[in-house]
Amino acid sequence: MHIGHLIRQKVEEKKIPVVRLADELSYSRTNLYKIFSKRSIDTEVLMRLSRILEFDFFSLYSEKLCGREDSAGSGRTVPDK
Repeated sequence: MHIGHLIRQKVEEKKIPVVRLADELSYSRTNLYKIFSKRSIDTEVLMRLSRILEFDFFSLYSEKLCGREDSAGSGRTVPDK
């Protein structure tokens, strides 16, 4: 599983401009693109991305752990704070 690619896919699916997402994370666009290229990222960053994108990226790891890797796009929606 390549989490950076999955994050990028979700950003594109939700049609969120990279500059807006970078602003919400207080990152430069360059640093955000670096996240898209990473196979793993810090859990705090993943939590923030999950909230912003309203998608539970952690569920993808749980599915992989339980042997259900084939459902890569099935992460649950993250409820509001």
